[in-house]
Amino acid sequence: MIDELKNFVGNGIGACKILVVGDVMLDKYYFGEVTRISPEAPVPIARVLEVKETLGGAANVIHNLALLGCQTSIIGQTGRDNHGEIFLDKLKNLGVDYTGVIETSKPTTTKTRVISGHQQMIRLDFEDPSELDGAATDELLKNFSAQIPNVDGVIISDYGKGVCTKKICREIIGACRAHKKFVVVDPKGDNWQKYFDASFITPNLKELNAVLPKKISNVDAQIEEAAHKVIDEFNLRGLIVTRSAEGLSLIDGEKISHIKARAQEVFDVSGAGDTVIAVFALALAGGIDSAAAAYLANVAAGVVVAKVGTYAVNREELFNAL
Repeated sequence: MIDELKNFVGNGIGACKILVVGDVMLDKYYFGEVTRISPEAPVPIARVLEVKETLGGAANVIHNLALLGCQTSIIGQTGRDNHGEIFLDKLKNLGVDYTGVIETSKPTTTKTRVISGHQQMIRLDFEDPSELDGAATDELLKNFSAQIPNVDGVIISDYGKGVCTKKICREIIGACRAHKKFVVVDPKGDNWQKYFDASFITPNLKELNAVLPKKISNVDAQIEEAAHKVIDEFNLRGLIVTRSAEGLSLIDGEKISHIKARAQEVFDVSGAGDTVIAVFALALAGGIDSAAAAYLANVAAGVVVAKVGTYAVNREELFNAL
């Protein structure tokens, strides 16, 4: 299996085409130092030393795919604002097809963090999580219809910011089934009916518990039992449950794999779920068996959690990790 995966990472990724649909974001970081308290209010003053802007949300999935060498395209929503311009420039620099991104009167979802040392002091969110209106929905679905024939598979990355509505998810999943394309979903909330008929869903334990009548613990047997019930209820092919320090579990019919996380000096799960769904879908697009695809996704996640903050893995790092 390792030789097959090495060959895929080294030589096969470039032929894969993945379309990502979801809630895109811009992550901004202000790094500084605090040496005094403000005379205006009892709050610390942070002198900004560095500003960093990165792709977040569904765009972090695209970031992983692009760095791995996959042919990628994205469908989502930005605002007519400076954050949207910065966001689109970053996609352009990555070589991502962003013609499916629509502009609306809603702001570009942006999370701004102020950090001193290793301590986050405050986060400012610029967002309007209301659902897209009818005109925006029609435009987004028109863009999707134009792209679906040309891709190997689709990722729905739901962050609850208004793009992944029931109507949009149902139409996308229906189109994927009609075109015989797989669709993998990173879920949000407890309304999984909108993901009915998806190929795979990739919840973390908290997200899985949100749709269960009784909460389960991070134990293999309980996750297997719950996964089979969820697969039957929502007519899925399978489930990947990300389990933080316990690694991840794949349940795909009779195929069950519990893959342990690698020990790391740093264990920061920021963005790890985005990496898992990106690499898993990418491997499926390359014809890799689901169990081997889950193994590769876990290896990629091991690279990411060893970094501080949201991080996208590149092809060389993934190959070396194998």
